[in-house]
Amino acid sequence: MKNISPIGFFDSGYGGLTVLKEVQRVLPQYDYLYLGDNARAPYGTKSAEKVYEYTWECVQTLFDKGCELVVLACNTASAKALRRIQQNDLINYPGRRVLGVIRPSAEIVGDYSNTNQIVVLGTEGTIASNTYIDEFNFLSPQTKVHQFACPLWVSLIENRKHESPEGKEFILKDLMQITSSFSEADVILLGCTHYPILQKFIEDNVPQSVQVISQGEIVAVSLKSYLSRHTWMETKLSKYGTSLYLTTGNSMEFEDLASSILEIKVNVEQIKI
Repeated sequence: MKNISPIGFFDSGYGGLTVLKEVQRVLPQYDYLYLGDNARAPYGTKSAEKVYEYTWECVQTLFDKGCELVVLACNTASAKALRRIQQNDLINYPGRRVLGVIRPSAEIVGDYSNTNQIVVLGTEGTIASNTYIDEFNFLSPQTKVHQFACPLWVSLIENRKHESPEGKEFILKDLMQITSSFSEADVILLGCTHYPILQKFIEDNVPQSVQVISQGEIVAVSLKSYLSRHTWMETKLSKYGTSLYLTTGNSMEFEDLASSILEIKVNVEQIKI
């Protein structure tokens, strides 16, 4: 991308596309550069140190390609790497910023609950970090947060097995355990950006009284607010309405699923990191 400064979006794989899609809808004027680290996915079962290492490598790649602002559209990366990057690494990149997806969710999701009880679904890494509990304790202390790890959901999605009979049966077993274990909760927050791909199936298999909330629109509205409050950053971003997509995995496989998620035909470039 020559002579432009796109907003960078990073995820371990396809999941962040569910966030980018909503951001593109709310803020269509900006340029975007998406990087999926599919070759090293999933991140949810990896150590905090490895998640940080991979995330920071990908953020630096987006910086090198002209991004002044990068969104970690990945809950595991936001939980395990964001704070360290913000506090330590950005010192060497003055004027650059890296944002996550967990805080915007914690700021408003509690308002959706009438019972003040919600369930956060996430990867093993996100749940083990307790980042959601910490953020809700700070931003929405009246909300009781239950957590439930869904360790195989990302792999099912990445391998296109989530719509198979076996995949649906596996997900359904998790949903039955969730609804029986947390019967007072009336909100399910999809605390992994891959999970909105399953949203319709989840909604069809939980009580109608339970709201299933994905992060895309929340992050889009939060990013719009951030840019309106940080005009020094907003003026640096280019506005030609373009989007480019990178993956460390197979570009043809990425194009197929990305086009399905975004509902447009996309071209993808494979890169090495």
